[in-house]
Amino acid sequence: MKGIELEKAYNPKDFEDRIYRDWDSKGYFRPASDEQSPVHHTYLDNSKNAAVSKYTVVIPPPNVTGVLHMGHGLNNTLQDIVVRYHRMKGDNTLWIPGTDHAGIATQNVVERALKKEGKSRNDLGREKFIERTWEVTHEHHDTIVKQQKKLGNSVDWNRERFTYDEGLSKAVRDVFVTLYERGLMYKGQRLVNWCPRCGTALADDEVDHVDTQGAMYHLYYEYADGSGKIEVATTRPETFFGDTAVAVNPSDERYTALVGKMLKLPLTGKEIPIIADEYVDKEFGTGMVKITPAHDPNDWEVGKRHNLEVINLLNPDGTLNENVPEKYRGLKCEQARKLVIEDLTAAGLFKGEEKMVHSVGHCYRCKTVVEPYLSYQWFVKMKPLADKALKAWRDGEIVFYPRKWENTYCRWLENIRDWCISRQIWWGHRIPAWYCECGETIVSREDPVCCPKCGAGADKLKQDPDVLDTWFSSWLWPFSTLGWPETTEDLKAFYPTTALVTAYDIIFFWVARMIMAGLEFTGKAPFKDIYIHGLVRDKQGRKMSKSLGNGIDPLEIIDQYGADALKFTLSFLCAQGQDILVDNDSFKMGSKFCNKIWNASRYILGNLEGRTLIPVKDEELTELDRWIYSELNKVAASAREALDNYRYNDASSAVYEFFWNEFCDWYVEATKLSFWHGDEHEKDRAVSVLLNILEESLRLMHPFVPFVTEEIYSKLPLAQIVENRKKAGNCSVLSNSVYDGMLINAPYPEPCAGREDKNISLRFDSLKEIIGKVRALRTECGIEPAAKINVALKIEKGSSAEVAREKSDMMSLLAGLSKVEFIDKTPEKAIGTVGSGFEAFLLVDENINKDQLKTRFTKEIEKAQKSCQMSQNKLNGNFAKNAPAEVVQQERDRLAESQQRIEKLEGYLKSL
Repeated sequence: MKGIELEKAYNPKDFEDRIYRDWDSKGYFRPASDEQSPVHHTYLDNSKNAAVSKYTVVIPPPNVTGVLHMGHGLNNTLQDIVVRYHRMKGDNTLWIPGTDHAGIATQNVVERALKKEGKSRNDLGREKFIERTWEVTHEHHDTIVKQQKKLGNSVDWNRERFTYDEGLSKAVRDVFVTLYERGLMYKGQRLVNWCPRCGTALADDEVDHVDTQGAMYHLYYEYADGSGKIEVATTRPETFFGDTAVAVNPSDERYTALVGKMLKLPLTGKEIPIIADEYVDKEFGTGMVKITPAHDPNDWEVGKRHNLEVINLLNPDGTLNENVPEKYRGLKCEQARKLVIEDLTAAGLFKGEEKMVHSVGHCYRCKTVVEPYLSYQWFVKMKPLADKALKAWRDGEIVFYPRKWENTYCRWLENIRDWCISRQIWWGHRIPAWYCECGETIVSREDPVCCPKCGAGADKLKQDPDVLDTWFSSWLWPFSTLGWPETTEDLKAFYPTTALVTAYDIIFFWVARMIMAGLEFTGKAPFKDIYIHGLVRDKQGRKMSKSLGNGIDPLEIIDQYGADALKFTLSFLCAQGQDILVDNDSFKMGSKFCNKIWNASRYILGNLEGRTLIPVKDEELTELDRWIYSELNKVAASAREALDNYRYNDASSAVYEFFWNEFCDWYVEATKLSFWHGDEHEKDRAVSVLLNILEESLRLMHPFVPFVTEEIYSKLPLAQIVENRKKAGNCSVLSNSVYDGMLINAPYPEPCAGREDKNISLRFDSLKEIIGKVRALRTECGIEPAAKINVALKIEKGSSAEVAREKSDMMSLLAGLSKVEFIDKTPEKAIGTVGSGFEAFLLVDENINKDQLKTRFTKEIEKAQKSCQMSQNKLNGNFAKNAPAEVVQQERDRLAESQQRIEKLEGYLKSL
C-alpha cells in the first residue's frame, strides 16, 4: 500500500476549526438516544440487550457579562474530558450548555456604559433599559459561544439554555409560588446587606469580607441625671444617632446597679436606657456596647429580644437621612464620621481613637462597602431545605471529590440563615407578587386579572418592582434545563444528572442551593458526583485579575499552541484539591506532547509505503509486542480508574507516560530492528502491529487531546485495520472493536485479562533499567549520542536481568553500542554502574579518550568539593542554629549528595 502523508509540522490551525464543525454538524455531540445522533441505531441495539448507562453534565453557566477567562478554560476542559470519556464508553451522554443572565453583574455593565454617555438607567426607564441590556446580553453570549467552540467543548448546542429564557422563567415562577404556598417564602422587614452603589439588597454570601484599615473610636455618653458618664467604643461613630440602648452583660458585677439607668445620646436631645444582654462580652473593652438595631446584625437580634426601637439612618444611596440632625443629612458615612468626631470633641465627649485593621463587607460585584440596612425584602426559609440537603449527603446520595469539601458544605448548611432573594434592580426575573389597594398580596403563576379579596381589576394591582437574585434561577439549573416543571422526555431520560464540575468558590452560592432545590422540587438530588476543582493562579500563587495584569486569555493560548495544548496542560496539572499555577510558558508542555503524537504518527504512517497490512494473531506476536500490549492494558485500566474518580492529573500523566516513553521511546525505536533486518513478511507484521497500537493509543488519548487525535485517526486505513482485527480475533490484539467512523465516538480502550503478562513486564523493566544506566554513563562521561561504545555486563544468575543476553541487539540499538560483552569478573579500565541483578561497565578502550575523561572527572570533583565546603560552612555556622529545621535538613542532604558524587567520580578516576 501507499504511505500516508501527514504534514511535516504539527499545526493545529490547519484542522481544529474544521474538525469541530464536523463533530457538531454530524450530530456527535447529541446523546445516543437522539434520533439525529449518528449512533442512534447502535444505542437502540444496546438498549434491547441491556440497560444503557447515562452520563449527564450541566455546564456551570458563565455570566453574559464579558468573555471567558482561564478559570472557564479549566472548568470546561475538565468537563469535556469526562464527557468524551463516557461517550466513548458507550454511555448515553449529554452535556448541556448555557449562560446566566447574571442580574447585578450585567446591570452594572450596562450602567457603566450609560455613564460614559452621561446617562443613567432612570433616563431610559425600565423598558428601554431592559432592551439595552438584552442587546449587551446577545453580544456577549455570541462571544462566549465562539470561545467555547474554540476550546472544543463537545456540548449539545441544540439543548442550549439561558437562565432568562422563556422555559426557565416559567420554572422560576413556579418555584417562587410553590415555596410561598408551602410557607417557605415570606416578605418582611429585616436587616439586610445593602450595596449603595448597586442600590439593592445582597445575600450574605454575596458579601466579600476584606481586611481594611480603620479605627476604634472611644466616645462618652453622659447619664441623663448628670451624675457622670460612661465610655463606649465603636468603629462606626456616625451610627450612634440610631442607638436605642447601651448593653452590659447581666453577670458583669461592675454594671449590675446601672441596668435601667438612662443615658443622654450625644448631640441630640434623646435618652436611651442601659440594658443587660448575654451578647455582651464583659472582657472586651469597657464591657459596655452601644446598640444600633438598624445598622448591625448582632444589635438587630439584641433589639428584637428587648423590643427596642429600630431607627434607620440611611437613604438607599448610602447617605444619612432625616433621622439624623440636619447638619449631617445627605452626607456619606465617611464624611459624616469626620464631622461627628469634630462635634463630639468640641462637646468633650470624644476620648480618642486606636488604629486597627478590621473586616469590612464589600459588594461582590462592584466592591462598594456594604451597609447593614433595614428594609422590606422577600426571604426563603432555608433551614427546612438545608436539613434535606444534609440528609442527602449523610445518606450518600451525593459524593464530593475530593472529600474535604464535604466539611465546607456541611458547615454552611448547619449554620444557614434565611436567603434574601429580592433585588432592587431591573434586569432579572420579576417577582410574581401583586399588591392591591385593599392590602391583599397576590402571589400567582399567572398574571392576576383581579383581586381575589375585593374584586378590583388588574389595573388596580401593582406588581412588585423588584427582581429575583440571579442564583434563584441558577439553583434550578440541573432540572429546569431539561424542561421542568413539564415532564419532558429529556427530564425522564437525563435527570438526575450524573456529575457537577465546578470551582470551590461557589459551593455556597450554587452547589448547596442546587441540591436543596433538586430535593425540594423533584424529590431527588440533582447529581451524584460533585467534583470541586481549584482555581487557576499565576506562578506566584496569586489569583488572576485585571488589576494585577497577570491574567491569561485562553484564546491567546489556543492561537499560539492550539486547544489541545491548553486542554492537556490544564488536565495534567489539575491535582485534586489543589490550585493550578501557570504562566504562558506552561502550555509548551501540552504543545510538545501534541507534537510527539503528530511526529510518531507521521513516522508510522510513512512506513506503510510498500507494505501490506496483515492480521497478526497471538502466536505471531514477539515478546516486544506482548510487552507493549501489556503496558497498553495497564494504562487503559489506570486511565479508566482515574477518570471514573475525577483524578485528572493521574489519568493524563498515565496516558502521557505510556505514549511518550513506553510506546515512542522504547517500542517504536525497538521495532526499527524489524524494518532494518527483517524480511518482507516481518516488515508487514511489524507495521500492522504498530498501526494497531497507534489506533488504540489515539482512542486512549482522545478525551485529553481530541483535535490532534481525531485528525490523525481520519488518516488511518480503518477498513483494513477492522478487517484484520476480525481475522486475528484474539484478546491480546483486540481491545474493543474499532469504530469505522469519527474517533469522537470510537470505543474507549478496555483492559483485557489476556494481555496481562507480569513476567514479560519484569523482563522489560530490567532491560529498560540496564539501557537507562548505560545511557546515564554516557551522559556522565560526556560521550556524544552518535558515538558507539563498548559495554560489559555482569548478570546475576536467575535474575530478570538475564533478558539482556537475549536482547543484546535491542540494547545495542537503544543505547548506541557497538559491542555488548557478558562477563563474570569486573573488568579493568572500566567505569561501572549497578542495577537490580546486574553491573554494567563502560569499557575504556580505543573508542574512549581517556585523557578527556580524566579532565572531565577532575573538574566535576572540584565542583562537588566546592559545593561540599559551602554546605559544611553553613552547617558549622549560625545557619544551623537559626534556620528552620526542614531547611537545615535540605542542606545536610545537599552535602551528602555532593560527598556521594565525589566518591563516585573518584572511583571513575581510579578505574581509568
